[in-house]
Amino acid sequence: MSENTEILLEPPVAGDEADTLVGSLERQRRTFAWKCEGLDAAALGTRLAPSALTVGGLIKHLALVEADYFTLRLLGEDPGPPWNTVDWDAEPDWEWRSAAGHTPEELYALWLTEVTRSRANIRRALADGGPGGLVSYTTRAGESPSLRRLLIDMVEEYARHLGQLDLIRESIDGRVGEDPPEDYRPF
Repeated sequence: MSENTEILLEPPVAGDEADTLVGSLERQRRTFAWKCEGLDAAALGTRLAPSALTVGGLIKHLALVEADYFTLRLLGEDPGPPWNTVDWDAEPDWEWRSAAGHTPEELYALWLTEVTRSRANIRRALADGGPGGLVSYTTRAGESPSLRRLLIDMVEEYARHLGQLDLIRESIDGRVGEDPPEDYRPF
């Protein structure tokens, strides 16, 4: 990854592997932030039948996935509260249900905190082993994925949820579009 610590808004047209992977993830994050921005508590709780998904649930879920992938799996570090205070066996969908108990500011801050931590952890891992460096996590088959695999999986996670978010946001206030304005900076 280049020495430039500025956050990429999208992947470079002809960059190296690390900048392309991280740039792809940053584009997804930026689009997600744009689709979520400016919504009040009622809007964050909006759902489209028959789904129980809400924008607030998506925000909290992606904060959890950021912590899981880029703190726990990548580095083997405890992600801290609130993630380590939940009995995930008893409440496997906790983040989706508990999001309704937060203000918009709390949800946005939680997501942004995890994204900020993930960015630092990714930079650290790239400096230590590049995209091909193996992560701390071990699969049930005893294999350790590469950072490259975690980045690709996270791009997929955001892309899948952006499709859901597109539909919910359009139903709230008609906001549509694939990309935020060029000058948009999240939160």
